Amino acid sequence: MTPDDRNTKARGAGPAARASARADRGALGTGPTARAAAGSGSEAQARVSAGSGPVARGAGSTARVSAGDPGAVGQGVGPTAPPSEGASDDRRVPGVLYVRFHSVAGAEPGADIYEGLLGLLTELTPVVEALPPDAALADVRGALRYFGRDAAELAALLRVRALARYGVDCTVGVAVNPLLARMAAAHPRQRTGRFRAGDRAGAVHTVPGDPAEVAAFLAHQPAAALYGVGPATARTLCAYGLDSVDRIAAAPLSTLQRILGAAAGRRVHERAHGIDPGAVVPNAPARSLGAEHRFAHDELDPDRRRRALLTLADELGVRLRTGGQVARTLTLTVRYADRSVTTRGRALPEPTAHTPRLVAAAYALHEALGLERARVRSVALRAEGLADAGSAAHQLTFDPADDKARRIEAAADRARARFGAGAIRPAAFLDAAWGRPFPDAA
Repeated sequence: MTPDDRNTKARGAGPAARASARADRGALGTGPTARAAAGSGSEAQARVSAGSGPVARGAGSTARVSAGDPGAVGQGVGPTAPPSEGASDDRRVPGVLYVRFHSVAGAEPGADIYEGLLGLLTELTPVVEALPPDAALADVRGALRYFGRDAAELAALLRVRALARYGVDCTVGVAVNPLLARMAAAHPRQRTGRFRAGDRAGAVHTVPGDPAEVAAFLAHQPAAALYGVGPATARTLCAYGLDSVDRIAAAPLSTLQRILGAAAGRRVHERAHGIDPGAVVPNAPARSLGAEHRFAHDELDPDRRRRALLTLADELGVRLRTGGQVARTLTLTVRYADRSVTTRGRALPEPTAHTPRLVAAAYALHEALGLERARVRSVALRAEGLADAGSAAHQLTFDPADDKARRIEAAADRARARFGAGAIRPAAFLDAAWGRPFPDAA
């Protein structure tokens, strides 16, 4: 039946029939190509079948097109087509990589090498979020069809390229969202079932997207294994018998909110079920600043470690104020003689770039570690959760000492700007150096 025949038949029908005729004319068009398609009869019916493939919606028309039809793109089905009925299954396909780089010797890659490693990731996908100094997130779901490989195979390819070009290995977690990918990379030894126990670092660890397998992966992990659950929150949960992720998941939301608060309780409840609403954000603005001090020899003296922390906190404060930023969180990383690492973080009472506040937080983190006769090779501080200083709230105080300290700090900043960074330093400043700065987060 031609478009004119349909139009003639529709004149005697109701509004629905006339709308259907207009939709048919819109789908077929009026040009030579449309007339040729209308006359091709069997070929058009062979390409457009009512029972196969995804749905392609045009202006007022619906057609199902075979997924393997080479003419589909020419008929408007392709990049502009909406998700098919199997889109929910596609969301269960692991496509997020959490990559942690480490050299064969176990040290962190330098700034130049780290930039090159990020370049390797961008060869696979443009959706890359840098997490300095040695990690990154990448969403490769859009690249799976292009490369003809799944996410785990792309992760293995990344490992080969990193080793060949930079001599750097990496541990990669593969999952459906950043939360599970982080956990897969950070806790490879806590797997059961099809998740291999005893996996070594420098490998690819995949969490399948099936909800039952996600639950099996999370079930026997400790509360502290959930990304974003720190030691204090884990201790609080353990005090109520919620010492594993499966027990947290089984607890009612209202119970977790009574224990942790409304927002924190909901966040932990979602993460215990493997839910992460966050996404990989490419080209994100700088969100952290850091600095590290390496001792000339393994340091046993806690006083010298405190002096190093004072040096680093002072440097971070200057860099934050110079950039017009404030930090919400301070993280301490201690590296020992046996190459093991301890990392602790603390949320600051308010976003700040005030050096005394940063120093106090660094000292508190160091004291909380309770190091006794520890052979420390290096200490590092990282200011995270950066925000614009102009938009940050500051609690007013009637303490004249605080006001005086801030005025002195402003005067010292002006002196540094005029005479150089070493013009004014704290009295207990460590003579070794300012420490080795970390690269800023990308």
